[in-house]
Amino acid sequence: MNLPYFDAAEVRASLPFDRAIAAIEDALRGQTDPEIDGPRIFAPAPDGEFLLMPAIGQGYTGLKVATIAPLNPAKGEEKIQGVYLLFGSSNLTPIASMDGAELTAIRTPAATLTAVKNIADAPGDAPFTRTPKVLVFGAGIQAVNHFRAAKAVFPEGTFAVVGQRAERIQALIEQLAAEGIAVTRGSLEDVPDADVILCVTSSPTPLFDGALPADHAIIASVGQHGLDAREVDETLVKRSEVVVEGRASSWRESGDLIPARSVEEWKEINPPNLKDLVNGKFSRTGGKPTLYTGVGMAWEDLVSAAVVYEDHRSKNA
Repeated sequence: MNLPYFDAAEVRASLPFDRAIAAIEDALRGQTDPEIDGPRIFAPAPDGEFLLMPAIGQGYTGLKVATIAPLNPAKGEEKIQGVYLLFGSSNLTPIASMDGAELTAIRTPAATLTAVKNIADAPGDAPFTRTPKVLVFGAGIQAVNHFRAAKAVFPEGTFAVVGQRAERIQALIEQLAAEGIAVTRGSLEDVPDADVILCVTSSPTPLFDGALPADHAIIASVGQHGLDAREVDETLVKRSEVVVEGRASSWRESGDLIPARSVEEWKEINPPNLKDLVNGKFSRTGGKPTLYTGVGMAWEDLVSAAVVYEDHRSKNA
């Protein structure tokens, strides 16, 4: 079997952020349902662990196999690496493989900005500017890509970054400046004036006082998963309208939401998920910020991998 492999550069070329966001929206307007996405599977590996994320679809089925090696950064190596395997759903024949880390680095901000874009466009009593002030917490690859995705959605926005390491912040600013995206150094003092706040950090504790964001603000927290880690506090959760990536995945993994409220309370509230949002089943209430939380889901990998495969298949036809 001659299984094609698409490296990181090929994955990037097929998934500019406007296209990646459109693919997620199209999937959610169709048959894709976040609530039937299976749980991720963790298994031990030497000095780390495996992460397996299977997803099924009508045309394609896939599996992301990632490794998490906490000791690698000290050796100058990547903490998270992986490969994505794509299969035809009709016969489960392997049809392609591709760089799993790059796929993750793109689909995560694509899903986040799908949420932010559709919240901003939602009807209701919370007016939203088309030239928003976007504040990003974090300075790693996910922060870089969230800026790129935010620029695709809000081309007239202004952008600032908050992080802990000055050298990483400067590197991010210089990297994005070379791409035509102007980013300034921000601080906690910018939180009350921000229209969009994107949290993409590895912090296990809240990044700011939840009373600070403006009533019209949209906040997305996607940097952490696990019930023992949270980027936003209970104050923000309880004063906000909440939209979730998926309800079942949130009850399993969102430390942002639990224990701010119990699973039973959240089930009674039944917050809209990303499919509800994209299909117009959400409206904003004035006087409340909107909080979107995501933990990363396998269907997003599958949707994105299908775009890469079909793109290269059409070019080689």
